[in-house]
Amino acid sequence: MSTPLPIRPEVARLMDLHPEVAAALASGGPVVALESTIISHGMPFPQNVEMARGVEAVVREHGATPATVAVLGGRLKVGLTPGELHLLATDKGVQKISTRDLPVTVALGGHGATTVASTMRIASLAGIRVFATGGTGGVHRGAGQSMDVSADLTELARTDVCVVSAGVKSILDIGLTLEVLETQGVPAITLGSEEFPAFYSRSSGFPSPLTVQTEAEAARVLHAKWSLGLTGGVLLANPIPGEAEISAAEITPQIERALADMAALGLSGKETTPYLLGRMVEITGGRSLEANIALVRHNAAVAARVAVEYARLPG
Repeated sequence: MSTPLPIRPEVARLMDLHPEVAAALASGGPVVALESTIISHGMPFPQNVEMARGVEAVVREHGATPATVAVLGGRLKVGLTPGELHLLATDKGVQKISTRDLPVTVALGGHGATTVASTMRIASLAGIRVFATGGTGGVHRGAGQSMDVSADLTELARTDVCVVSAGVKSILDIGLTLEVLETQGVPAITLGSEEFPAFYSRSSGFPSPLTVQTEAEAARVLHAKWSLGLTGGVLLANPIPGEAEISAAEITPQIERALADMAALGLSGKETTPYLLGRMVEITGGRSLEANIALVRHNAAVAARVAVEYARLPG
């Protein structure tokens, strides 16, 4: 049984643990962190609430405790009540916040939906080792001019959390993202495939740097990494289920169209991903939203099984 990580007193004063999450952490049980940006900025209402509740249910079905993460009223929330979840899904004042935004949001008592990076940081502060999301951020196309590189990659390099995702979002430069992860010493591991997935598609055209076949193997990799004192996270790429995928041949021209539309609007920074995901829903007639929900649920199931296996390991 793994030993629960203590929460520093100065962090505990700023954090609210849901009782279910607190009990699981105290006993060393498996817990899976879940992000909240996908609720506030990734999907329309009411699909966002239905998705969030469904994903939490999937985590429970596979033996772990879900801990949806957000900042509400300046408090770090690890595990949400139904009312807090509804607020995130409907309140237009909820900001999309990354790690850099955490101090301001906490100090000024704001509401923030956490990205992959900020969810990782809060999960780590709470002692949670496994986190499920949809797709991971990375190097944006045209980053040679814009220098737009997601803080997710920086956080993966320094925070001891395993991120289970359907690979890097298809709207990004997957090849350059894998290069940055290698430079940062982050294991990018694909579950059950020799090819790295591309969010909506099981195929990206890029070989996976590393591969494991089971969630138990993934858990042993986490244990070995952190036991060796190798700090930082692990990206566990979990290909979208075959029945839900949109093939690379079909989705690529639709992504190009969405990118061209975004360029015409002059959008940049943290506005880009919410716009592109929303535009993809429009262009695909809702198919991308269906794929997004399917892959998030699949990632939650895999993350729960990884967390269960990790909790069984000694120390």
